[in-house]
Amino acid sequence: MQNAEEILDGTFLEVRAKLLEVAATLDRIERAQGDSGDFNHQSTQRRKKLDQAVEILLSSGNDRAERLQKLFSREYEDAWRDDFGI
Repeated sequence: MQNAEEILDGTFLEVRAKLLEVAATLDRIERAQGDSGDFNHQSTQRRKKLDQAVEILLSSGNDRAERLQKLFSREYEDAWRDDFGI
């Protein structure tokens, strides 16, 4: 089992690249949105989820991945097969 320092050193460049990709995407959204600031309902909800995800990443705890997964997951519905035509 790796210790915390080994994990950090072994994944630093990969994680840095992923964070830069997220930051660049958020920048592109901001630039493209411009002064209008208007999104349709679905896009507004998606943008809010991204903001919530960043807040989760900035929080402490060892359950951030679980909280992110729950944030982006659908609630379980008994009739999901019918909804998706399966």
